[in-house]
Amino acid sequence: MGKGGMSQNKDCEGEKNMAAWLLGVNNLKILPFDLPSLGPHDVRVAMKAVGICGSDVHYLKKMRCGDFVVKEPMVIGHECAGVIEEVGSEVKHLVVGDRVALEPGISCWRCNLCKEGSYNLCTEMKFFATPPIHGSLANKIVHPADLCFKLPDEVSLEEGAMCEPLSVGVYACRRGNVGPEKNVLVIGAGPIGLVTMLAARAFGAPRIVIVDVDDQRLSVAKKLGADGTVKVSANKQDIAAEVEEIHKTMGAEVNVTFDCVGFDKTMSTALTATNPGGRVCLVGMGHTEMTVPLTPAAAREVDIVGIFRYKNTWPLCIEFLRSGKIDVKPLITHRFGFSEKEVQEAFETSARGGNAIKVMFNL
Repeated sequence: MGKGGMSQNKDCEGEKNMAAWLLGVNNLKILPFDLPSLGPHDVRVAMKAVGICGSDVHYLKKMRCGDFVVKEPMVIGHECAGVIEEVGSEVKHLVVGDRVALEPGISCWRCNLCKEGSYNLCTEMKFFATPPIHGSLANKIVHPADLCFKLPDEVSLEEGAMCEPLSVGVYACRRGNVGPEKNVLVIGAGPIGLVTMLAARAFGAPRIVIVDVDDQRLSVAKKLGADGTVKVSANKQDIAAEVEEIHKTMGAEVNVTFDCVGFDKTMSTALTATNPGGRVCLVGMGHTEMTVPLTPAAAREVDIVGIFRYKNTWPLCIEFLRSGKIDVKPLITHRFGFSEKEVQEAFETSARGGNAIKVMFNL
């Protein structure tokens, strides 16, 4: 993963491997993508379903996302699933024709963080479409076999691609210690807020309230199973009244709050709304620095935890999908093919927002 580059050469089967290259601001082109040779523990995967993430849109519009800056042409995309076309000599658990969901990050497995199990925090992480590593919106990619998870017959390739955003929600619920005795507040009804809500339900949360500034998103959340919704503003002066409304809507203690936005206002709301002894999990990363009522929250022993991506989530996500405990299909609102025109249109659709939740490519 992350190897290869632009090429006019043909691959081993005589056909060019094409990929969606980010060349500049609002500049996406379908161009040849030369794959690395297959290692003994690698597989070659024909991509079949690739979703657009908010980070992909950030790279397209600004050529950066947080501290990661695109300095040279890069293949975009990291939410993906496909079909095995070739396996390395040492791969025993996968065969040609297997449908797989791909975990997009390769850690070093040598540093202390990796050895301790926190591989998601590895400083040497090579992650699809995080500069300078190439992504997966391509006809084919090469990836380590142990990061490819076989899909059961009950789980579609599109659902397999949705394991990536769903993993954020699942890992957040683990960090938040969500369970049958924990009522959950979710701040932000975008794609990540919605998958966090779905994961919280699967983890057993008895009551879930979700808040957002947008009526349409709240309507979607309600249809997906939220017990209550509260429309809020972007004004910090409204926090007290909104927290009162949140408590009224919950009708019980708020034990765990997920801030899936990451602004001053949303984190302040989370800290204020959460019950004494509860937990706030910061999922969204909207603001790098915040001014929040930390001391009052500390005095009520409200724990604050963060998450970065996920770890060891794909098997559980696949089982949630297989069993029907989570249904991500309603989140996929738009589908596109893999022509240059469709790729550009798909990214514009995702960037506009509106009724678009998850935009998916079918290759």
